[in-house]
Amino acid sequence: MTIEIMQNTTNWEGYLNAFEEILSANPAPAPYDNPAYLEYVKLNHSRQKRWLKLGVVSPAVIEEIKKISSPQTWYIITEPWCGDAAHSIPFLKLMSAHNPLITLKIVWRDTAPFMIENYLTNGGKSVPKVIVRNDQGSDLFTWGPRPTPCQQIYLEMKENNTPFEEQKITLQNWYNNDKGVTLQNEMIQLINS
Repeated sequence: MTIEIMQNTTNWEGYLNAFEEILSANPAPAPYDNPAYLEYVKLNHSRQKRWLKLGVVSPAVIEEIKKISSPQTWYIITEPWCGDAAHSIPFLKLMSAHNPLITLKIVWRDTAPFMIENYLTNGGKSVPKVIVRNDQGSDLFTWGPRPTPCQQIYLEMKENNTPFEEQKITLQNWYNNDKGVTLQNEMIQLINS
């Protein structure tokens, strides 16, 4: 699929600055004027900082990333309120840093134009969603919104009407135990396919 590049993108620094702006605003902008959303941003900011500091990209993954020989842009569709993004995006950033041919761009899900409309998951706007494009603007592959085993757990909980708080804790535990390994492996499988 080739889709025109969206104008609602930012770079890594802009993404990090969005968290700072939301957390320092008084009052916070919508939807973060809702205390629950503001709490999500605080948690996600903390989790993201932790993964950026402690996250490890495996040597095998680094080796594969370094083999990428032509320019790619990794578009990550997300929002600061997204809990899954706080566990995935730091690893995508750490991975992309190992090859100067990879450009990382953040696309806001809830800001027009809506790139997410072209990358729905089971009809929904689930994020984070990664779209990897070549330098001609053609999609090479997509990934997201969660590593496959985590997505399966999520879908089972949703089907079983598991309470939201329990879902959050279960997914949080999965991410903490996995430490970004599954995401890295899935990305490399896609890069090599």
